[in-house]
Amino acid sequence: MKAVMIEKPWEIKNVEREIPEIKDGEALIKVKAAGICGSDIGAFRGTNNLVSYPRVIGHEIAGEIVALKGDNPKGFSVGDKVVVDPYLYCGHCYACSIGRTNCCEDLHVLGVHVDGGMADYYAHPSSMLIKMPEGMSWEMAAMAEPLTISLHGVHRGKITEGEYALFYGAGPIGILAALVAKLYGATPIVVDLVEERLEFVKSLGVEYIINSGKENVVERVREITKGKMAQCVMEATGANACIRQALDVVCNAGRIVYTGWPKKTTDFPTDIITKKELDIRGGRTSAGEFEEALEIIAEKKIPIEALLTKCIPVDEAPETVIDIEKNPGAYMKVVVKF
Repeated sequence: MKAVMIEKPWEIKNVEREIPEIKDGEALIKVKAAGICGSDIGAFRGTNNLVSYPRVIGHEIAGEIVALKGDNPKGFSVGDKVVVDPYLYCGHCYACSIGRTNCCEDLHVLGVHVDGGMADYYAHPSSMLIKMPEGMSWEMAAMAEPLTISLHGVHRGKITEGEYALFYGAGPIGILAALVAKLYGATPIVVDLVEERLEFVKSLGVEYIINSGKENVVERVREITKGKMAQCVMEATGANACIRQALDVVCNAGRIVYTGWPKKTTDFPTDIITKKELDIRGGRTSAGEFEEALEIIAEKKIPIEALLTKCIPVDEAPETVIDIEKNPGAYMKVVVKF
């Protein structure tokens, strides 16, 4: 079979590998679509210290079950169309015991810690597959995983109807989170440096955008919220300035969710946290959000198809990863078709 592999940082190519043999409790999936994620670009650059090499990338996967072996708790059949939950957890640590499997002490993420599914075939525990709704396209199914990340951040922030929710970052995760917040009845505010991205956000129905390179973010939030400030802030860039500024744009007794991965430590004035009595929460990957994500996509509750920049054949995947790294502003989401 063909697979997309990063041999080492800055070296990516298509390789030939053996079709995997499934173990008890696994399904063999004929991959039909796999999204390219920012973490794949980080693996290509060598900036993600969790990645070991060589590594087959890909964790946004949709495909068809072609074989099953052993335990099959969800009752799948050959021919079922499924998406892959790519976060392998131990099931025994404290985090797993309370259902927060994304925080597992021994978490293994496809395409990071173990080989991913940007390949013709992939073997995965059948318990970690989710059946696709009838009529859903392969490329839209591959968009479910990034939507789960946004959903998880919104859930961690407990964003509810009538609130102002501010999102740092007009990339796929920030945009999808803002659209989900609007779906939930909140008023989203999106902050970014790139005017074109902000205008794109506005075209999707988000009323309030702030260009942090041209406007005073704190004052603009005060104006939009009529002095209330944001009840919830989700930081999805990892930029230290945004991480710090989140403390200033959130209201007293508000919530902050940190989803972005900073490259260095942020100086953090804890006196503001105490003064405002803020809830500070991490938001990592997702846990149990795939069913909601697929429902949102299937019922077209948000315009997620607008984020799909293009679909490409697998032969073009290596050169596309290279181009995304060079020209990130030209892409939102790319899906590889098999």
